[in-house]
Amino acid sequence: MNVDFWLDERGRRCPIPVIALARSQSQWLKDEQSPTQVVGVLADDPAAQYDIPAWCRLKGAEFLGETTPPDEGEGTGYLVRFSS
Repeated sequence: MNVDFWLDERGRRCPIPVIALARSQSQWLKDEQSPTQVVGVLADDPAAQYDIPAWCRLKGAEFLGETTPPDEGEGTGYLVRFSS
């Protein structure tokens, strides 16, 4: 999957990873240079596995699933697609 950019929120606790994701969606909506954007969120907070999919449902973003971090570091990668 082609990820447009990664947000590295490892070491941060709830709700910071979701706030970072919300800010990236706001920025994308403001700029909207493409009809879709895939964002990866790197997080090691156990709550992220619940918070990120729940946020997607509330905000109309598509939760694409979990993946390993591209740098093979700690935590989990969560993939989210924004669409206009």
